[in-house]
Amino acid sequence: MSDAPIGVFDSGVGGLTVLGALMAELPRERFIYLGDTARLPYGTKSRASVARYAAQSAEALMEYGPKCLVIACNTAAASSLPAIRERLHGVPVIGVIEPGAQAACEASLSGHIAVIATEGTVRGRAYEEAILRRRSGTRVTTLATQLFVALAEEGVCSGPIAQAVAEHYLAPLFGAGTDSPDTLVLGCTHFPMLTSAIRAVIPVPVSIVDSAATTAQELRQRLDSAGTASSSARGGVRFLATDAAERFARVGSRFLRRAIAPEDVEIIDL
Repeated sequence: MSDAPIGVFDSGVGGLTVLGALMAELPRERFIYLGDTARLPYGTKSRASVARYAAQSAEALMEYGPKCLVIACNTAAASSLPAIRERLHGVPVIGVIEPGAQAACEASLSGHIAVIATEGTVRGRAYEEAILRRRSGTRVTTLATQLFVALAEEGVCSGPIAQAVAEHYLAPLFGAGTDSPDTLVLGCTHFPMLTSAIRAVIPVPVSIVDSAATTAQELRQRLDSAGTASSSARGGVRFLATDAAERFARVGSRFLRRAIAPEDVEIIDL
C-alpha cells in the first residue's frame, strides 16, 4: 500500500489549494485529483445533491486503488464525510473541516472564532459542530461569503475590487469592539487565494486559519502511523475532471501555483 496513490476530490479547482499543500508536505506521494467541473459549484446546491455528487467522486477515485482519500471541498465534507467513510470500508478518509477546526481551537485565545464559507457549508454547521466538540463554550460566528468564490475563479484576488468585497463582508464582523473574533477560518478552498485582501480589512492580531496546511499535516500523521508513507524517490499527480479541461488547466494553474497543461487533464464521466 505504500506506493498506492492518494485520491483527492473537489467540486472543481478550489481543492487544488489543498493539493498544493499536500504535495509540499508529502513530495514522495502520488496523487490523483478529481475536479467535478461539470457540476460546480457545490456551495449553492442542496445537501442531498452534494452528498450524491461526493459519493460518486469517491467511488470514481476508488477505481485507482488509493490508500487514502482526501475530501478537499468544505461543502462536500460537511455533507458527506461520515457516509463516505462508511461506504469505503476501511480506506482512510480525511476532510478539510476537522483539521481546520482543530487549528482554530488552538489559535483562539478569546474563544470567539469566525468561519467564512459557502452557503452550503454554513447551512450544514459542520465547522460549528467540529469546533464545539473540541472546545465547548466557544462562540462560533459563521458567514456565507459566496462572492469570494467568483473572485478567486476570475483571478481577481487582490486590488480594489477584492478588497471592497472583503470589506463588505468582514467590516461588520470585525468592527470596533472587544467582542469581535480573534480567529478567522477560511472555510472554503477558494479563499486562501484572497488572503491578502482579507488580511487588509481585518485587525492585525486576528489569526487566519487555512485548513489546507493542517489537512496536509493530518495526512502525514495518518500515513506515518499506518506505515503507508511512500518509499519512492519522487511523487506526482494525475488530473481528472468531469468537464472543460482547458478551463480546469487555466484556472487551476493559479490555484496550484504551477502550470497545468490541458492535455494533462483527463475528462471522465460520473
